[in-house]
Amino acid sequence: MLDPDSGLSLTIARIVQRLQGSSLHSQLERQARGSWEKRILKSLNSMCTELSIPLAQKRPASEQKELLNKWNEMGTDEPDLSLFRPVYAPKDFLEVLMNLRNPNYENGEQPSFRNHLGLIQVPLKVKDIPELKEDFSELGLNTGQLGIDDSAQVPPEFFENEHVRVGQKVLAEQDSAAAQQYDILYYEQLKSNVIQYDLLVDSLIYKDVKLTASNDDYYFVFEDYLYQVLLCFSRDTSVLDHFTYSSATPPKSYIRGKLGIEEYAVFYPPNVAPLCFLYHEPSKLYQIFREMYVRFFFRLHSISSHPSGIVSLCLLFETLLQTHLPQLFYHLREIGAQPLRISFKWMVRAFSGYLATDQLLLLWDRILGYNSLEVLAVLAAAVFAFRAVNLMEVTSLAAAEAVLADLSTLKVMPLLQIFLFATVT
Repeated sequence: MLDPDSGLSLTIARIVQRLQGSSLHSQLERQARGSWEKRILKSLNSMCTELSIPLAQKRPASEQKELLNKWNEMGTDEPDLSLFRPVYAPKDFLEVLMNLRNPNYENGEQPSFRNHLGLIQVPLKVKDIPELKEDFSELGLNTGQLGIDDSAQVPPEFFENEHVRVGQKVLAEQDSAAAQQYDILYYEQLKSNVIQYDLLVDSLIYKDVKLTASNDDYYFVFEDYLYQVLLCFSRDTSVLDHFTYSSATPPKSYIRGKLGIEEYAVFYPPNVAPLCFLYHEPSKLYQIFREMYVRFFFRLHSISSHPSGIVSLCLLFETLLQTHLPQLFYHLREIGAQPLRISFKWMVRAFSGYLATDQLLLLWDRILGYNSLEVLAVLAAAVFAFRAVNLMEVTSLAAAEAVLADLSTLKVMPLLQIFLFATVT
């Protein structure tokens, strides 16, 4: 038997503890996700009880006919939604993430995490600037970039047209006509489900669109598209098949009496409005949005240890800021303005609603290109770096939020390049 006081026995004990901690991560994730989903379900069911309405019901034939006739003009409706409240706000989700702990890890045992002073207290492995430079090397200062070089006085044939030509060649290698026909039929099936059944989430979608896109100078013209796509998305139970092969689950609830039956699930996506600038056919818009959701955006609304999950993104943001802008980080922390409390809403919405549309699409293009959401955390840190001088002057959370309230004039690519490739490491 090993001497319990020997260095070897202590080393083995630490290895065993860390192996236990590693396996515990998945268990803790499941527990945290389950708790969060129950909270959402409770909120929905409470709303049903208070308003005396079911979570789902079949529409009368007259209502079905009326909805079908005004399918392309749903924005003209002005239903009374004053009694409906949001299911949760970003700050509620942040509070859940802040309380995540792994009892088998102690900060003191992890040198890389020992001095972390941010809100996220789960010691996940996140990248540093040198690693990010390597991963995002194509964003280097010496490489031509859409979002920078195409804005200069350069003839399109020397830059943008080449990117378009390569893209068209890739598309030409696959015949997508059959797939597109299937997409249209599938969309029509979802539309039929919307026409037949009225869900509580429909009213939440109406209210969300009315409060956001309908009052936005850029997106108000797409109000009808947004209703169509989001209402269909709430009926698309095939999306849940994706989570069979993922460690994450989407925020969702169930029709009353059908708890746990995935065919009756209702779940909640992020903003689809920016894609309306690119796709004008509802069926195509829907398919692209759904693909973006199941590949990327679901990670922003679920608890997991994935590198592109919201927990890792929050930790990456805080680590970048604390490591490379320590004076700013400590100043904001001391005045009660923890940076993550400000940036969380940007990341959880993939910056939708904060950046100008052209800049947002450039950002999402990089998400697609690198198959990663880590660029969201890098951009969030870059925004703080860009506004650092003003932020060092503030003395309260409200003042810091005011400095960062308007991101609509920011240019995504220069911010990313400067932060990654002009930062001293």
